[in-house]
Amino acid sequence: MSPNTLRPILCCIALLWLANTALGQSLGNWEEQRNRMVDDEVVGAGVENERVIEAIRSTPRHEFVPRSERSRAYYDMALPIGSQQTISPPFIVAYMTEQIDPQPSDRVLEIGTGSGYQAAVLSGLVRDVYSIEIVPQLGRQAEKTLRRLKYKNVHTKIGDGFLGWPDAAPFDKIIVTCSPEKVPQPLIDQLADDGLMIIPVGERYQQNFYLFRKRDGELESEALRATLFVPMTGKAEDRRQRQPDPKNPELVNGDFESVVGENELPEGWHYLRQAEVIENQSEAAQGQRYMHFANEDPGRGCRALQGFAIDGRAVSHLRVSFRIRGKTIRPGQDRTQWPYVAITFYDKRRGMLGTEVVGPFRGTFDWTTYDRVIEVPVQSREAIIRIGLLGATGELDVDGLNVAATKP
Repeated sequence: MSPNTLRPILCCIALLWLANTALGQSLGNWEEQRNRMVDDEVVGAGVENERVIEAIRSTPRHEFVPRSERSRAYYDMALPIGSQQTISPPFIVAYMTEQIDPQPSDRVLEIGTGSGYQAAVLSGLVRDVYSIEIVPQLGRQAEKTLRRLKYKNVHTKIGDGFLGWPDAAPFDKIIVTCSPEKVPQPLIDQLADDGLMIIPVGERYQQNFYLFRKRDGELESEALRATLFVPMTGKAEDRRQRQPDPKNPELVNGDFESVVGENELPEGWHYLRQAEVIENQSEAAQGQRYMHFANEDPGRGCRALQGFAIDGRAVSHLRVSFRIRGKTIRPGQDRTQWPYVAITFYDKRRGMLGTEVVGPFRGTFDWTTYDRVIEVPVQSREAIIRIGLLGATGELDVDGLNVAATKP
């Protein structure tokens, strides 16, 4: 089956790229959908803090997304909320919240109110939440939503999160839901001694979560895992020294040789599900490490993703190359759920333009090299590559993954 034949199917897959496809579709049964999402995508992905789990279970995410997106409110995926911004996936919200160990007496600063969902989750866990949004339209809408839903201990304002909220400082915890290149000094200054801050730090498409603890005025840092957030704008963006080159798209760590954190997660790859880096030089297609996916439950998420910049006006085609190995791969809940290497393209407003794929991959096979040229929509300004079983069952190994601009 050719990629062109598969394109209508894969547009549907792209819409569900972070979703557990077993989720119900009924708009009238929010609680059932929310509970299933929490069980499968929050608890199932490793969140253990019972207070955090209950907060996610009781927070109506569908109230914080536009009506046009409500049918996907309980998929574990980022959704557009306007002004080129997104609401974070529920797992990411739960993960960040768990990392700062919220206590009932805490005063928490959130940078990047967005839709207000993260602030709502924090509301029942801490004493007060102070949340800053730089986009006036989003800030005003979030304030209305939080007031309507009676989150009385959430305080919002419109401003540059780089500067923090000095009048309300110090804060026991700080949670940053946008990515600067470096940690803003005002946030360090406003964090209380022995306080915790979680923040995605790095370049536009290569970021890592860092957990910081302040001791005697100094920060102790711990790298956690790769992630992908919208950039922190305002002063943080003005101070950014490195920008991706959309005329020369590339992946980071496509050979999976670089890992981060004590769990040795692959640098540059985020939203991992049932995926791990294996260190075994004799088994790797190249180098010493490769990415391994394994899934026994049809339809369950099993994937890794990475974003990259691309300008469709300058790059008309991409060459995608990699090595791949499979064991007893079978379809998931339906015949669309097969493993692919899939690239979804987005326009300047982060609207999805379409998906191109290499695959599907079936059955059992030894390391095989793929080298394909795919077309890039001219409106493209960024892209996300997805690898994994994507709902299928079996085992899949990937190594030496690379993308580069090329001619047709």
